[in-house]
Amino acid sequence: MATELESEVLFRIVNKVAIVTLNRPQALNALTHNIVRSISAVLERVRTDDEILALVFKDAGQKGFCAGGDVRKLYDQASTGEREGPDGWLQFFVDEYTLDYAIHQFHKPVVALMDGITMGGGMGLAQGAPLRVATTRTKIAMPETRIGLLPDVGATRFMSRMDAKLELFVGLTGASLNGFDARYCQLADVVVEAESLADYEKRLQNVQWTDNVLGSLRSEFVTKEVEGQCVIETLMPLVSRHFRHGLSVKQIAESLMADLNRTGHIESDQAWLDFTYKAIVSHSPLMLAVTREALLRGRELDLAQCLFQAGA
Repeated sequence: MATELESEVLFRIVNKVAIVTLNRPQALNALTHNIVRSISAVLERVRTDDEILALVFKDAGQKGFCAGGDVRKLYDQASTGEREGPDGWLQFFVDEYTLDYAIHQFHKPVVALMDGITMGGGMGLAQGAPLRVATTRTKIAMPETRIGLLPDVGATRFMSRMDAKLELFVGLTGASLNGFDARYCQLADVVVEAESLADYEKRLQNVQWTDNVLGSLRSEFVTKEVEGQCVIETLMPLVSRHFRHGLSVKQIAESLMADLNRTGHIESDQAWLDFTYKAIVSHSPLMLAVTREALLRGRELDLAQCLFQAGA
């Protein structure tokens, strides 16, 4: 069975598993209000259909699962004062956060195939899934501070799975993580070869379902886990030195600068120091301070409170 709800979201059922495809590859599947509404409708259908056992999120194309919200559209709406009403930018965020929360609370297994670029709003969709599959071409980030915004979509909750120092580094700088980094940061459950996902639908068609639906799904999507370079793990001594939670953003920058002025760094450490210092001094000082506070507070809040905090 295959149906098309909207051109930007494709929906099909394969052996009792709903497959939702983000179908805007020319824009790296950036979320529009239409996509958010369509996925919400799918979620409701899956919730109420006893013949559907699970839900899979995937992307069209091979470059990105979802690059986040459609920032250009939101900017245009903000510029023209389109704040209120059912199609205003405010309602987009209300609907997006409601969808993210619903995925986290969903009672049927959800699988997110985070193949390629997965950022911002894409993380909001994926992080509520009990099985988050990264691949060898995954690039994950919460890059909001780069454009003067706060990591939202529940990030201050799901990023709290990390050590606090690591969370501050990732959240403040918007650093890009490969699949192995994402697994280390507890933002992915497994890493597979990207090519192994090419024929998963054929494998799904032959599944004999048991009570352990999630376990069966894992067996089909994770035919073989792969190992590779986890860059962030090798950099943890630097992260721990400069992102102590007692330091303000200004003090973090001063700490990084002092380290940069020393000599004798190995090449990878020098590159990290350069990148991190530039990020801390070039991003909006106000939003970095707000982000730091939100990340630390989020460690003590639940998901609903974190979503409310981001929208307040």
